[in-house]
This record gives sequence, structure tokens and C-alpha cells, in this order.
Amino acid sequence: MDNRVSRIALIVIGVIALIVGAVFAGQGANLIPGSSMTGDRMWLYIGVVVAVVGVILIVLGLRRRGRGRSNT
Repeated sequence: MDNRVSRIALIVIGVIALIVGAVFAGQGANLIPGSSMTGDRMWLYIGVVVAVVGVILIVLGLRRRGRGRSNT
């Protein structure tokens, strides 16, 4: 049960990081107006890094296998 919970946690945190990173990058690239972050390149770079971390967490969560399971 613990392994399943950790997989789900990695995936959920990864999805949240991906969404937050995409919003930051969108604001930094001046695609999403209405914020003090809009048009500031720093937020574009921060958003890309956060989104990449989110993708890595999602992949790790999806690839993690339970102990004792057979691969058949």
C-alpha cells in the first residue's frame, strides 16, 4: 500500500508542478496577461525549470513498480 501511495503522490505533485510551471512560463513569455510576472523573462525560465521537474516526477511515478510483482 505504501508504494502505491508514493506513486500517486509523485504523480500528483508532478502534475501540480507541471501546471504551475506552465503558468509561470506563460506569464513570463507574455502569453498570460494580468500579473506582475507578465513579460518578465525570469519567470519564463523559472517556469520551464518547474515544468521539467514536474515531468520528471510524473515519469518517476509512472515507472515505479511495486515490490513482489511479476512482470507478466
